[in-house]
Amino acid sequence: MSSRMSRIAWLLLLLLSVLWGGSFFFVGVAVTEVPPLTIVAARVGLAAAMLWVALPMLGIAPPRGLPAWSAVAAMGLLNNAVPFSLIVWAQQTLPSGLAAILNATTPLWGVLVAHLAVREERITPARLGGALLGFAGVAAMSGLDVLRGTTASLPATVAMLAATLSYACAGVFGRRLARVGVMPVHAALGQLTVAAALMVPLAMAADAPWQRPLPSAAALGALVGLAILCTAVAYVLYFRILALAGAVNLLLVTFLVPVSAIVLGMLILDETLEPRHVAGMALIGAGLALIDGRILAWLARSVARAG
Repeated sequence: MSSRMSRIAWLLLLLLSVLWGGSFFFVGVAVTEVPPLTIVAARVGLAAAMLWVALPMLGIAPPRGLPAWSAVAAMGLLNNAVPFSLIVWAQQTLPSGLAAILNATTPLWGVLVAHLAVREERITPARLGGALLGFAGVAAMSGLDVLRGTTASLPATVAMLAATLSYACAGVFGRRLARVGVMPVHAALGQLTVAAALMVPLAMAADAPWQRPLPSAAALGALVGLAILCTAVAYVLYFRILALAGAVNLLLVTFLVPVSAIVLGMLILDETLEPRHVAGMALIGAGLALIDGRILAWLARSVARAG
């Protein structure tokens, strides 16, 4: 598969980054009143319920057969239950900026895992260089000050890296879903159902949410937005992009999420755009352009014509 993405794939990737960038806003509202594991359980549980209700309305039958459910069960572990739990645990001690930098290693893992597992997605200099530029852009946006005093957070750092490796493996593994006849909406439904089956009992045991005060309307609304927009709708897009563009290109959304989060913060929360944010966005844009290949191809043609 070529590393170049179609326009529709780029548009879907941008939309996915906006949805996942908005998840920071919803989590920020909910976490003041709801424990982290309960947020994760509510996110996947409500999203799965929403898709189960939506499928008959759309005239789509649920996934059937052991091969399909085995594949989506593996995705539920690799893409939700394992990384969500590791990230929630890690963010108890890691600064959010450092967590964003570590999360941006996902495409780097993706390049490596895809190279080892998928013949059509071998490492190329442009792909590796673009991934490194994008990672540098996320680091620039977060600021070097987040690295101070983090030596005591080595276990949390390892947990974040393990989560991003799990995401990368999920992106590569998810390619096989189309081979067993799993549609994007089926993949999202099955993955979230399995994740909910794992996370809801865990949250019940760890957080005992029934013993806590009922969250405010704002917190409940944030949970619903997180579940429906940032999870149910987002994962349907995720699997559509995976089918269109491949695992490595899909994981580029990790670079775009911080950009979306900053832009949404400016528009909704009156946050300020700093010079480091502009520099980071420029690096991310350069990395994405390098991976896409169109600019390099145009430059090569221009040089050839000039020669």
